[in-house]
Amino acid sequence: RRGIRVGYTPDVLTDATAELSVALLLSACRRLPEAAEQVRSGGWTTWKPLWMCGYGLSDSTVGIIGLGRIGQAVARRLKPFGVRKFLYTGSGPKPESAAEFGAEFVPLARLAEESDFVVVTCALTPATQGMCNKDFFGRMKKTSVFVNTSRGAVVNQEDLYEALAHGQIAAAGLDVTTPEPLPTDHPLLSLKNCVILPHIGSATYATRSTMAVLAAKNLLAGLRGEPMPNELKL
Repeated sequence: RRGIRVGYTPDVLTDATAELSVALLLSACRRLPEAAEQVRSGGWTTWKPLWMCGYGLSDSTVGIIGLGRIGQAVARRLKPFGVRKFLYTGSGPKPESAAEFGAEFVPLARLAEESDFVVVTCALTPATQGMCNKDFFGRMKKTSVFVNTSRGAVVNQEDLYEALAHGQIAAAGLDVTTPEPLPTDHPLLSLKNCVILPHIGSATYATRSTMAVLAAKNLLAGLRGEPMPNELKL
């Protein structure tokens, strides 16, 4: 209404965020931060059969909430790990995108019930806000791992804490929280089975450099009254 043009930087952080999503999933399911801490604290002694055991991706079912650019990039990276089946949910089926992975479009409840790993890569909208809640976590397997690299508000963090603290799900990995930064006394930070990162999905040198260049080009074009390379049409 006030004639303010908006430039943005699409497609720039897809690969970086997908890589971080996979890293976070592996960190949570294989208990890597917890294991590293055991080395530092002297907890590593003799070999024990089940010590520091976690869950592997081979022959698993992965559920992706939001099969957009990032969701597809995550699936593309996870497929070589030997994932048996991909499920996805969202605003509607995406048969062309899903065909690459043989992914099946299912309701949210079924995705929660059948997935060994759940990765959230959807946009934050009124429909997705708080969708990962007590009911959702209650449907997941006790051996399941939950990863969110979308937006913190997609998750009800109190419900996630209860699910993790009481063994309703095995582990979680979060790159996004509500609020950000997360207070250092937040209950989630007291849990060994919750890996939390400081929203670093796009934090590679190449990605941040490309973002800056695109933003500058948008700005200069806008100041000149020219079409922006990437302009949000309002």
